Amino acid sequence: MRRTAVQGAAAVAWLLAAAGTGAQAPPGPLPPRPGTAIQQPPPPIRVKVDLVTTPVTVRAPEGGMVLDLEARDFRIFDNGVEQKIEHFDLGGAPLSVALVFETSSRVEPLLPALRRTGIIFTQSVLGPAGHAAVLAFDDTPQVLLPFSNNHEEIEQAVTRLRLGTRGALLYDTMRRAVSLLDEQPRPRRRVMIVVAEAVDTGSDAKLGEVIREAQLANVTIYSVGLSTTAAELRQQPEARRPISPTPEGTFGRPPIPGSVQTPTTEQQRSGYIDYGALLKYIVEHLQNAVGHNELELAARGTGGMLISTFRERSIESAVSEIGGELHAQYALGYFPAGVSPTGHHEIEVRVNPRAKNHKLEVRSRPGYYLPPPETP
Repeated sequence: MRRTAVQGAAAVAWLLAAAGTGAQAPPGPLPPRPGTAIQQPPPPIRVKVDLVTTPVTVRAPEGGMVLDLEARDFRIFDNGVEQKIEHFDLGGAPLSVALVFETSSRVEPLLPALRRTGIIFTQSVLGPAGHAAVLAFDDTPQVLLPFSNNHEEIEQAVTRLRLGTRGALLYDTMRRAVSLLDEQPRPRRRVMIVVAEAVDTGSDAKLGEVIREAQLANVTIYSVGLSTTAAELRQQPEARRPISPTPEGTFGRPPIPGSVQTPTTEQQRSGYIDYGALLKYIVEHLQNAVGHNELELAARGTGGMLISTFRERSIESAVSEIGGELHAQYALGYFPAGVSPTGHHEIEVRVNPRAKNHKLEVRSRPGYYLPPPETP
């Protein structure tokens, strides 16, 4: 598998939309703004060029999508160094989507609802030019349908999902989906949508490995969580980090049996989760994140989102919401300059404040990790 940065000059080409601040996510692909030139990706070249792209979702305080921003409204930083935005677009490049469904016996009561989502995926997510692959997993990852632009085939593959065994090789299947997406043509947007519980039972792949490879392949992961407790609904927003009663690097209580004691694990035991630090650790060290919602971490680490569902009828609305966001996202691309070629890279996207609305919520992928060159 590839351990290098995103290669080739593959730009994101998303159509610029005519809509106003605070508008809700549209149900499908946006038409181009009249008189606006559409930036096309440069032709492939055979020299190594590191092109970093990130999806950017911008919402107004009330939650509506902000669709009238221009390239000059954005600033992007790589490890604190401001970068030149080389590519900018909104919501229009064709999608390559890997649909990943859990079919283990755990989700048997929800299987009828999963089968009904096929037409929603094709109409609300893919759009006319999109294509998709369908994967399923229990104790075995399965590719039910390779990438196809035949929407009827896609819908049938979802409709025919079959109940499997109790196993759940979630990470192995996600890694397979990343591999399939990495083979898609570069101008297409690469998206994985996982409809599953946040449970893995014995994959060879680690969550950190999946997220690292997804970042390097410019894959954005969205998740529809099938099993979430009521406690998560009542979960409070992230609190400020509690003051440690012991000096930094020391711990005032014994570790959890069977675990390695680190500052991150202690923060988690105290009710504080630094998702940035946790993602950085598991991606750099190719580890799992035991005790956390792994699907939420995968989404956070790639610029997507997790939508938890509690009733059958909410699964279809979750898929529609993901489709609406995908067709209302900005794409920013840059060639990293002034930063180390290896190691962890933190991406920060800022939107210039406007007098009419200066409290915008901006979401993008948090970064990527480039391992050092392999020694012979």
